[in-house]
Amino acid sequence: QVQLVESGGGLVQPGGSLRLSCVASGFTLDYYFIGWFRQAPGKEREGVSCISSSGGSTYYADSVKGRFTISRDNAKNTVYLQMNSLKPEDTAVYYCASCMVVAGKIFPKYDSWGKGTQVTVSS
Repeated sequence: QVQLVESGGGLVQPGGSLRLSCVASGFTLDYYFIGWFRQAPGKEREGVSCISSSGGSTYYADSVKGRFTISRDNAKNTVYLQMNSLKPEDTAVYYCASCMVVAGKIFPKYDSWGKGTQVTVSS
C-alpha cells in the first residue's frame, strides 16, 4: 500500500519545539519533492514547507521562515520538520504530501492525504 504516515505531533508550550516525521511506505521518496501542510480549525489547508528530491532546495511559508527546518533522509525514506519557537497560531493538523512550488507558494501535487498529526501550542 502506497502511503505517507505522519507522526511526532503533540502538546507543547509557546516557545517550545517539536520534530515531525513523515515516513513513506510502498514507494521510494527519492524522486519526489515532499512537503508539509497544515490545517487549523475553520481554515483552509496551507503549505508550510517543501524540500526537493535531493534535499538541495528548501522552501518555506513566510509565517514559519526562521523557525521551521525541513530535511530528509532518503536512506530512511523519511522527511522531517523541525519546528522551533512554536506559537499558538502554529496549532493545526500537519500533513505531509508530494509538493510543488509555484511563484514562491507551496502547493500539494496530488489531492491525497493521510491522517496527519495534531500539533497544539498552548500554555
